[in-house]
Amino acid sequence: MQQHEVIDVFRQSGALLEGHFILSSGLHSPVFLQKARVFMYPDRTELLCKALAEKIRASGLEFDVVISPALGGLIPGYETARHLGVPALWVEREGGVFRLRRFDLPENARVLVVEDIISTGLSSRETIEAIKALGGTVVAVACLIDRSAGEADVGVPLVALADYKVPAYPADDLPPELQSIPAVKPGSRNLS
Repeated sequence: MQQHEVIDVFRQSGALLEGHFILSSGLHSPVFLQKARVFMYPDRTELLCKALAEKIRASGLEFDVVISPALGGLIPGYETARHLGVPALWVEREGGVFRLRRFDLPENARVLVVEDIISTGLSSRETIEAIKALGGTVVAVACLIDRSAGEADVGVPLVALADYKVPAYPADDLPPELQSIPAVKPGSRNLS
């Protein structure tokens, strides 16, 4: 699947939003990828995750399990794991820290972290720390879209189905066109 085809799936789903958005990282951007609008269509989600699974297989990575961060990584993690034929687990926040609360990590597990969209890599790094704390080895992170186009450092190899570089700015350094639009925060991190 070509990068433009991945972005077209987001466009067709009404998931490529333009305006003034506060990302999970706290950065501000004129574009937001509302993956929930893609994930509401099982056929589109399957198309993307099957393509991601094929790209992961082609990379030659060896792993025993997929682990994703909740909430955003649950659906792509599950669907990608289904196409890879491995179990799909997830970490979730407990006291502000990712924990593998509902599962036991197999001994000496080789883990592939599967994400939805990576901007700064924070969720991936936090997921990796949770896995390491349990004795697992993270072999790579995979995602549907890397908004950083390779700039985010997740600490392990990164396999992205598509790169889609979109500008992002600190709150105190917004361009005039964003300053004139009220900001909205459509993501799920830090919801109370």
